[in-house]
Amino acid sequence: MPLRPTVIREVVPPRSRPKAVFQAYLALTKPRIVELLLVTTVPAMLLARHRVPSVWLMLVTLVGGALAAGAANALNCYIDRDIDPLMRRTSKRPLPAHTIGPRSALVFGLVLAVISVSLMAAFTNLLAAGLTAVAIAYYDLVYTLWLKRTTPANTFWGGVCGAMPVLIGWAAVTGGLAWPAWAMFAVVFLWQPPHFWALAIKCKDDYARAGIPMLPVVASLRKVGLHSVIYTWLTLAASMALWALGMSPLYGVTALVVGALFVLEAHRVYARARRDEPVKPMRLFHWSTTYLTILSIAISVDALIH
Repeated sequence: MPLRPTVIREVVPPRSRPKAVFQAYLALTKPRIVELLLVTTVPAMLLARHRVPSVWLMLVTLVGGALAAGAANALNCYIDRDIDPLMRRTSKRPLPAHTIGPRSALVFGLVLAVISVSLMAAFTNLLAAGLTAVAIAYYDLVYTLWLKRTTPANTFWGGVCGAMPVLIGWAAVTGGLAWPAWAMFAVVFLWQPPHFWALAIKCKDDYARAGIPMLPVVASLRKVGLHSVIYTWLTLAASMALWALGMSPLYGVTALVVGALFVLEAHRVYARARRDEPVKPMRLFHWSTTYLTILSIAISVDALIH
């Protein structure tokens, strides 16, 4: 069983300590993941009103969402402090590097969580605040503590928290939820498995060392490739369902084209796996990020002009 680090040493040079400590706390929040989550919040808010909501509401929702995602990620780092040192991808995070102690990371994550939910409750509405709290709790208590360590289905069910910003953004604007919000949620939810499995293929040895049963660790590359193909097709179908719920051809054609390219890249991974060739998973990973960005832009533009 992996041992948790028990000795916390300060390794930051004294003169650079304030800046380095700030950077370490920022790293706990995993800013790149926060950015990706916020990409889906703004389109949901625009689509909910078919116009730009008040600048204040958008600012509060985005700040609250960023703090919530940062809180969830910081608590994830605290929970995973036993396995992060075992993986090259995570071994330089603040806790394995001993630039921040576990207690400090825990307190930091909890404080961010309280601030984010309080901010949403005070300046948006209780539904948005409740969804924010659920997203944090689901990611850390359901996904990180349980699913991630016990089942290859962790990526599928973990997609719930990754898609929650859509519902939070919609609820912040309207105080409720509607079918287009759920269709957007489905797109992001179904998009996540092929996106993350591509990264997990690259980091398969890391996850195996840590005893994490990601699908590429416990299944053949052919099976992972087939599953990726299935979920890219489902993502495309969900994006078409959103078109059917009142979006214009501008969105529909864009979703169809970029969705087809997403599906095509997944098929390429699967075809390489079947031929026992290098699967080049990061091409799918990077294209999946591009896909979601372009789709979010299309939703935003469509919401403002349609």
